[in-house]
Amino acid sequence: MLLEILTPDNKVYEGEVTSVTVPGTMGSFEILNNHAPIISTLEDGKLTVRAAGKHDVFLIKGGVVEVLNNKVMVLAEGITHR
Repeated sequence: MLLEILTPDNKVYEGEVTSVTVPGTMGSFEILNNHAPIISTLEDGKLTVRAAGKHDVFLIKGGVVEVLNNKVMVLAEGITHR
């Protein structure tokens, strides 16, 4: 599935991934291929990206995630790569 992570300033990440774990307002959850469509608000916390046997961790400052047709779009208010 395709993941895009955007902030108000720039595009932080774009690429094919196997899973994404996000800090949802009601708790952390994982998004896998063929996930049901969803829009959720995000809390400050850890966003984990898994792709091709490696993983990246980002710390986000709130935002929104949208999942539709194997495309995940994260709109974060702020982000740092860990």
